[in-house]
Amino acid sequence: MNIIHFFEGLHPIVQALVGTLFTYFMTAAGSATVFFKGEFSRKTLDGMLGFAAGVMIAASYWSLLAPAIAMSEGKSVPAYVPALVGFILGAICLRLIDMVLPHLHAMYNDEYEGISTTWRRTTLLILAITLHNFPEGLAVGVAFGAAAAGLEEATIAGAVALALGIGIQNFPEGAAVSLPLRREQRSRLKSFFYGQLSGVVEPVAGVMGAALVLIAKPLLPYALAFAAGAMIFVVVEELVPEASREHSHAATAGVILGFAVMMTLDVALG
Repeated sequence: MNIIHFFEGLHPIVQALVGTLFTYFMTAAGSATVFFKGEFSRKTLDGMLGFAAGVMIAASYWSLLAPAIAMSEGKSVPAYVPALVGFILGAICLRLIDMVLPHLHAMYNDEYEGISTTWRRTTLLILAITLHNFPEGLAVGVAFGAAAAGLEEATIAGAVALALGIGIQNFPEGAAVSLPLRREQRSRLKSFFYGQLSGVVEPVAGVMGAALVLIAKPLLPYALAFAAGAMIFVVVEELVPEASREHSHAATAGVILGFAVMMTLDVALG
């Protein structure tokens, strides 16, 4: 059965749930690398994090901002206004959460952000990746909700492409949690458990995003741009600096490859 036809037969909220369950599964699959490999080199992990950043950058434009601008044309306000407002609000929201929520700012040392806490490093690391994953799940949910609204600019194929792209880049993110934990002498099972746990938020965020745009259709372009702003914040604040600390060339190659893969998926399917 064609995957697009499969999704077309589902309720939009179920579409968002299935799509984000796939992205969660890919996080879990990345975490499961602890059962098969002792450790990736730092250079490999930097390239993988760069790949995740490239996917998120491309998805932010092709799957979120471009449809938001297109569906705002011919309205009472200039077409760029909803995209601009939503994009900035998304970044501001993530910044506020970033300031309050205790989490590791870097996976390879004890540099952390948020309010002061005595929580263990493991908890802070999980919260960092969870912070990354929430806007990803929200983006997938909003994309399926937009497609269900019947707008020409938003399609189920485009939402599926976004879910595929986010899922692919979640694999290295899952590994980026579980492998450092294993290096700190956690058991393989515990390392896997904590790694996959960071992806649980995505189905929750996906269902929330789809429900929001179904209830308030006029908010669609703002919601799409909000998800884009949140994802770009994560890329610039966390992924790119972390990936470029030691192996900037590997990270840059990862970004280019990730961008190319997501762009191809969105154009080919969407």
